[in-house]
Amino acid sequence: MADVIQATGLVKTYGAVRALDGLDLAVPEGTVLGLLGPNGAGKTTAVRILTTLLEADSGSAEVAGCDVASQAGEVRARIGLSGQYAAVDEYLTGFENLDMVGRLYGLGARRSRERARELLERFDLVESADRPVKTYSGGMRRRLDLAGALVNRPQVLFLDEPTTGLDPRSRTDMWDVIVELVKAGTTLLLTTQYLEEADRLADDILVIDHGRAIAHGTADQLKAQVGGERVEIVVADQSHLAAAQTVLATLGDGTVTVDDHSRSLTAPVRGGAGVLVEALRQLDAQGVELLDVALRRPTLDDVFLTLTGHSAEEETLDPAKASAKGGTKASDKGKKEKVK
Repeated sequence: MADVIQATGLVKTYGAVRALDGLDLAVPEGTVLGLLGPNGAGKTTAVRILTTLLEADSGSAEVAGCDVASQAGEVRARIGLSGQYAAVDEYLTGFENLDMVGRLYGLGARRSRERARELLERFDLVESADRPVKTYSGGMRRRLDLAGALVNRPQVLFLDEPTTGLDPRSRTDMWDVIVELVKAGTTLLLTTQYLEEADRLADDILVIDHGRAIAHGTADQLKAQVGGERVEIVVADQSHLAAAQTVLATLGDGTVTVDDHSRSLTAPVRGGAGVLVEALRQLDAQGVELLDVALRRPTLDDVFLTLTGHSAEEETLDPAKASAKGGTKASDKGKKEKVK
């Protein structure tokens, strides 16, 4: 299977910040690559280079058989892009937005109108088609933005954190749309900091941190690198955290993670249900009251913690996003966002 997206040794710097540090990636035709990392990892910078919006300092990349540097026009004719911030005109209606995109692609007046109606129906926006976009909800704007990325029936689609800021229901709806696109043969590069999103949608995952690839594989392969299972408990009283940590440290197979705010503790274990039963027995003997307890497999967040020494929740602002948002300093920290 041929690679529709490929990049070798991509480097991009912003002053003293090295946003990309020799990044390699490849996406076979008809598959989804999840580019996973916290803000500041270089995800948006990579997407902007691959979609011809930004020039790399060094390295090379091809999309749909075209060089992104020397054949930018050909690349743009073959791709669709939906970014983290919906690129729609608030003062136009939903129909007018899609019709305008079609005309910009040179589809002509008749075909642009037809394509706009097709996409409005596909994305369940028919009833709001003639309303100004400024009256749309966040989820509706996201769907309209994705519809705009599909007007020219692109061979390759780039989605840069497409569900950031959406409520759970809107996020699930967007996931369903993405699954349909991939089933229809679209090749997709998806950047995300939602670990559940990568787990559900990606055929292959490339984990990057500080502009470098630090792990590559399927979700199951990455989880297998961590190994074992996890015991998770939530204590009723914060004063019981120390005693609970001592019990789990004795029974666990690694560092016990403690969250004072949520009164939760997580410990890697080997032995499955037997260890969980013994933990409950010892916690009860210590008088530790529990609100919740679980035994689970490793998650992609555990992979992050193991590979990088920090959770995927710990973020810094990607310089490419800072530039797009009006010159925010690359050293400024972005707001933390819960990784589901």
